[in-house]
Amino acid sequence: MRLQKYLAVCGVASRRAAEKMIADGRVSVDGKAVTAMGILVEDGQTVCVDGSPVFPEAEKHYIIYHKPAGEVTTARDPEGRPTVLDKFADFPARLYPVGRLDYDSEGLLLLTNDGDLMERLLHPSREVEKVYLARVSRQVSAAEARTLKNGVMVDGRRSAKAKVKLLAMKPLYTDMLITIHEGRNRQVRKMIMEIGHQVVLLRRIRFGPLTLGDLPRGMWRELTDAERLALGRL
Repeated sequence: MRLQKYLAVCGVASRRAAEKMIADGRVSVDGKAVTAMGILVEDGQTVCVDGSPVFPEAEKHYIIYHKPAGEVTTARDPEGRPTVLDKFADFPARLYPVGRLDYDSEGLLLLTNDGDLMERLLHPSREVEKVYLARVSRQVSAAEARTLKNGVMVDGRRSAKAKVKLLAMKPLYTDMLITIHEGRNRQVRKMIMEIGHQVVLLRRIRFGPLTLGDLPRGMWRELTDAERLALGRL
């Protein structure tokens, strides 16, 4: 089995992310660092990531976590900030987040040790919808909402069309729902900035068929059988 696929099967990361880990020199086979793609892993060999051995896990886990603001969505942080995986230090399997929520955002985050599923969900061709509840500075006009729907420039490239629904308009802020299927860095915040507003609060409430519901901030739960089937259909 190719090394990047082996890492995905172990639940370490998607194949694309595994390739970057290999290129960065974080992976070794039988004690020797590997940076070339296409290396084959044979039975009996030991694969390590950051010095820790990884193995295929027969039991797959799928977790919805209500990420609070103030946590980074990575396995480790060079600045020493809390990570979403701190809550799962004693979990019986090594989990990895599917996609990211930025440090200042909160809401639904899917974690799993199923690398193949992770890869399918993150592939741009799947166009998995993500729904955000955003509180935005000042009043957003209908014209500005239409601009968001049609796409705005984000990091030099126009964003795909979005769904926008204005929920509440107050003198100092607007609450809205924004649905996108892209996953660019801080995308919703940058989209809002392009129409001249600032994000005050950003919460992801849906990822594909999964909804956050009334899960309290900082808590998690396993997916139901119905939710796992719904993810599989994607």
